[in-house]
Amino acid sequence: MESSRAARRRARRVPRRSLTYTALACVAVVGATAGGTVYVKAQAHTGSGAVSSAATPSVSPSTATTTQEAAVAESVVDLDEKLADAMTSVRVTGAQKVSAAVLDLESGDSAVHGDGAFDTASIVKVDILAALLLRHQEAGTRLSAREKAYATTMIENSDNASASALWDTIGKAAGLDAANRTFGLTGTAGGDGALWGLTRTTASDQLTLLQQVFGDDSKLSEASRSYLQDLMGQIEADQRWGVSAAADGSGWALKNGWLPRSTTGLWDVNSIGRVSVAGHGYLVAVLSNGNSTQAQGISLVESAAKAAVSVFTGEDASASASASASATSAAAR
Repeated sequence: MESSRAARRRARRVPRRSLTYTALACVAVVGATAGGTVYVKAQAHTGSGAVSSAATPSVSPSTATTTQEAAVAESVVDLDEKLADAMTSVRVTGAQKVSAAVLDLESGDSAVHGDGAFDTASIVKVDILAALLLRHQEAGTRLSAREKAYATTMIENSDNASASALWDTIGKAAGLDAANRTFGLTGTAGGDGALWGLTRTTASDQLTLLQQVFGDDSKLSEASRSYLQDLMGQIEADQRWGVSAAADGSGWALKNGWLPRSTTGLWDVNSIGRVSVAGHGYLVAVLSNGNSTQAQGISLVESAAKAAVSVFTGEDASASASASASATSAAAR
């Protein structure tokens, strides 16, 4: 795990596919108008043509409802399919596994590829600080000077001793898990004992966490969100890789994690954050494991981040992935 110097406009909650289908079906049952309203909103998100919400005399309400439900369901699935297609440009070799998730901050639409759980390594440090800030909010108190010092080095420099101190402060896994229930994370479990880096999470959950940090619909106060955002925008120079590869210029805020596993000799390499492309914001989370080296993991994560953002920008994911791999290879030399 990394040492001290080594190494989320307006968002909505991440659409969860199973919940989306249920909610849409319930709304559609109310009547053709309610169903039509939902249909128009979903089409607007995906860029399809406008569809009237007025009832059509020649179509029965039940037929209209069925058609609208099918169209909305298709619009949700298509984004995941687009991401799956984009991810085919990402080279995965050997024991490597990767999962990616992306959310368009303007529309609130999201896409997820892969639903497996991964070790967090140091990306959990964002979750630890979010949990600490939530505790202070609920108690009506503020971070102490020492906690602020720990928070700064934990996020900006990825300092492990600072993370351990704040892990203890929030009550270790029990404290993290309690905060995550409030934040809406459903597939994340804190690491045993002092092993915060072995917290297990999913890309979808990390997208939910990023919304707590960068979105308005958050359990964190504006002050708490701004505090975390500022720290994630000042990562030390040699850690400015990962999802930032999908940004243009300097429009990013992130936290990376990298961890060589002693049992396999392979690396966990992860990156989460907010990126900006042509003034448009996206939240991106990429998790990976089974990397033979840290450099190979960084290349995989950066290629996946570019592929994820390409779902919304329409850029050539394969060209971006190739450029990312080349740049990382050159840097490694």
